[in-house]
Amino acid sequence: MTERVSTGRPAKEFFTPGTSSFTEFLAAHRPALLPTAPPFPDGARAAPGRFPHGTTVLALTFRDGALIAGDRRATMGNLIAQRDLEKVHPADDLTAVAFAGTVGLALDMVRLYQVELTHFEKIEGIPMTLAAKATRLAAMIRQNLAQAVQGLAVVPLLAGYDTTAAEGGRGRVFGFDAAGGLYEKRDFHVEGSGSPYARGALKKLYRPGLTRREAALAALQALYDAADDDSATGGPDLTRRIFPVVSVITEDGFERLAEAETEELSRETVRQRGDRPDGPHAMP
Repeated sequence: MTERVSTGRPAKEFFTPGTSSFTEFLAAHRPALLPTAPPFPDGARAAPGRFPHGTTVLALTFRDGALIAGDRRATMGNLIAQRDLEKVHPADDLTAVAFAGTVGLALDMVRLYQVELTHFEKIEGIPMTLAAKATRLAAMIRQNLAQAVQGLAVVPLLAGYDTTAAEGGRGRVFGFDAAGGLYEKRDFHVEGSGSPYARGALKKLYRPGLTRREAALAALQALYDAADDDSATGGPDLTRRIFPVVSVITEDGFERLAEAETEELSRETVRQRGDRPDGPHAMP
């Protein structure tokens, strides 16, 4: 066996014309670096509650673009594995991704997706369209199908600002299933074990043309409802000062709401629940 001698220069495959997909590049030259190989023999499944699992995430459109948010809890069965998990991440300047599912695989998928978008733009000289970004993420989820079948599913949520869309429709939200199915969602979408309760809250709180503050409060109210009925979803932790992550994507790009703003909105949500424990009425 001959050893590969390092010359300090990238290997020849880095200079060979090929695909603009970084994932396909890795699959061809360094497949071991992809986080999509099944971790168990065929037929084996992950034991329930043995790996940290993250929920709940949501996205909605508002007057200036799209908002994406998530609670901070990760669980392993009946245990709280982490109280301050980051489930919402920028994918590029105009796109954000959040995840529900197996935490370790999800974080690897998010990092690979970020590189995928950057690599495409460097190779092609232009950024992907928002629809193409959603399609590319769906393909990455499909590559993870073997792990999903073994009990290690990752279900992302994508939100972005589409500069090519008509005014008023530039905020867009995409949902996926564990097999890589892609679905554009109208107005809002929720993923994770708390999704039935958060979705019910958004059905009564959402309306077209929400301001940024109104959209953020609606998202926090929905996450509060999810935490109220789903033990895997964490509500605002006023004692530890751990609050949901809320980010917006507008024509100015991705912006995570400052901690002070998120805290103020979270405390407002808790105060409103003190006055009305079942949550606010539907907006007129």
